[in-house]
Amino acid sequence: MIYPDNSCCPLCPKQTHVHEVQGSVEIAQRNKDPHNHRFATVSGQEILFGNGDHFHEVKFRTDFYEDHFHEFFGRTSGVIPVGDRHVHFLQSETTENDKHQHDFRLSTFIQDPIGD
Repeated sequence: MIYPDNSCCPLCPKQTHVHEVQGSVEIAQRNKDPHNHRFATVSGQEILFGNGDHFHEVKFRTDFYEDHFHEFFGRTSGVIPVGDRHVHFLQSETTENDKHQHDFRLSTFIQDPIGD
């Protein structure tokens, strides 16, 4: 059920905004079994910090490659202005699986791309 303030329940805070996130991880096992993975998700709501800045939590599971996948859970950078909108940056590594992990870096999609 969606309530008049767009929350999922009376105890939930009003929704702020999220960002689309998608990309590919870097190639791992270059000499043995070179491969990468793809992922797509939506960030969590904004989490305020400092002087009105904010970040987002991001969680994803990659696609499969030869019976394994990887996961990630972490936080974006603060706001990076782009015109009258913003994006966030994230650089990290996935969980280890099949005796390796993958590095990745991304920027989120722009905040509220079709809004006023």
